[in-house]
Amino acid sequence: MRPLHKLVRATNSGSGNVHVGTGALVRPVERSSTAVFFAAVLALLAFCSACRLDMQVQPRVNPLAKSDFFPDQRSARPPVEGTVARGQLHEDTYFYTGKIGNTPGDYMPFPVTREVLDRGRERYNIFCAPCHSRIGDGNGFVPSRGFARKPPSYHIPRLQKAPVGYFYDVITEGFGIMPDYSSQIPPRDRWNIVAYVRALQLSQNATRAEVPAGQGVPSVAPKFSEPGNGATLPVVAPTVRSGSEEQDEPKEKPEKEEAK
Repeated sequence: MRPLHKLVRATNSGSGNVHVGTGALVRPVERSSTAVFFAAVLALLAFCSACRLDMQVQPRVNPLAKSDFFPDQRSARPPVEGTVARGQLHEDTYFYTGKIGNTPGDYMPFPVTREVLDRGRERYNIFCAPCHSRIGDGNGFVPSRGFARKPPSYHIPRLQKAPVGYFYDVITEGFGIMPDYSSQIPPRDRWNIVAYVRALQLSQNATRAEVPAGQGVPSVAPKFSEPGNGATLPVVAPTVRSGSEEQDEPKEKPEKEEAK
């Protein structure tokens, strides 16, 4: 019988695998369970790393890039027909267009209050007054500095008779060389401006019967505590009563003493 050490031979000595047996039958020596566990973990990590997809390497196309998927080879696709973005349903057609069908309407979609006119005046002075002026006669800052196309006055008969929906449509769509302001002014503020334009037209063309009682014609020019510097509005000084005005006011009669 041959010694046991002669039956053991090493094959693939570089790999470190040890086999026991004869030349006809060779079987590997069992590895430890720890080595098998670590090998499984390494294989799992390798598999997971291969499936990782970071945001910076996501499958996408650059804007306006060519695409072989669509017949027209455009990657940018139009919205599906009937798609409405959140907050853009616009069911009230008149509120968003100022038109009834294709005709400008002539009524405000909400009541005109002092707050509406104050907001309209603020927005008008920002977006409209540079060309149309603060009283709407078309002599704004831009035309006074050489702009060739002076805007029309709001006080001409054509614009005095124009419906309020016409002014809203011009703000929304633009007119002639005037650009549209739909991206700068939201729909509600456009109507506020329209209401203030109507107030400007009334202020410059009112009859004496329409002037409130006690209001002088023409109105007394206001006095300013701060004149403004072009970037800020002037600040109106508080009114101070004169002695003559106080004397003109009827004084309350003292209550009669009760008879004793």
